[in-house]
Amino acid sequence: MADHPSSVAEIVMVGLARISIIRLTCAHEGQHSMKNHTKAKLLQGQPAYGYGLGSGSARVTEFLARCGIDFLLIDNQHGSWGPDSTIDALAAASAGTATPMVRVARNDYTMIGRLLDEGAMGIVVPMVETVEEARAAASACRFPPVGSRSWGWGRAATYGPDYADWINDELFVAVQLESVQAIEHAEAIMAVPGIDGCWVGPSDLALSLGIHPRDMGSSQEHRQALEHVVQACTNTGKVPGLACFSPDDALRHSELGFRFLTAGADLGFLMQGAMAGLKTLGFPSY
Repeated sequence: MADHPSSVAEIVMVGLARISIIRLTCAHEGQHSMKNHTKAKLLQGQPAYGYGLGSGSARVTEFLARCGIDFLLIDNQHGSWGPDSTIDALAAASAGTATPMVRVARNDYTMIGRLLDEGAMGIVVPMVETVEEARAAASACRFPPVGSRSWGWGRAATYGPDYADWINDELFVAVQLESVQAIEHAEAIMAVPGIDGCWVGPSDLALSLGIHPRDMGSSQEHRQALEHVVQACTNTGKVPGLACFSPDDALRHSELGFRFLTAGADLGFLMQGAMAGLKTLGFPSY
């Protein structure tokens, strides 16, 4: 097999090989089969890269879960997902090695609980601006005594009868810092117990700063806000994260200290491939 698989069949075969390695490692170490490998990398100080999912397609989720990326982030805030398609995607992700995570539509106790009940191993909560909002998100994500999550679950039962014994520790919880108020309170927010890291929304942050998102790359103020977030995470021992638009963008920001990084999304990759094909075929550009 080539070092860099190109066909769908090769990608699936590589993914299956990685799944086997992870399962054999877990069995050898006496670990449960659902260890959050993305969280483990982050806690070791390594970057973890993911792909966003907005298409609403469980089939796309299944293929990307096998491609070798660290995690997948199902976008319930802006993506084309409903409750049933989200559950289907979480089930599809279990066929691969990527950690299944979900961005919840809003900081809501019941919404967060339902995603966890269906098997999310990571939760991203948007528009968190205060310590109180961060505490609410953290509490909703974990069972007592550390949190207030309600006892009971749905397809998360497929993770095994010991699910409740380990999910509090294995779950990765990130809040989105994406406003001037959030940046001002960044260190206090990140110090909240149960918040593992953040995932900055750069476009909403730009708008809050009075900058059009298309101009944020050249804005010193925007860059300083990002640097402030990294420092706040460093001071509190938490993981700094950022929504990036491409693999190159993710690598650039990893050099600034960000470690929990999405490196593009399914629909973007689809359109990039389609446009590249049009260019090869000689179609006019628009």
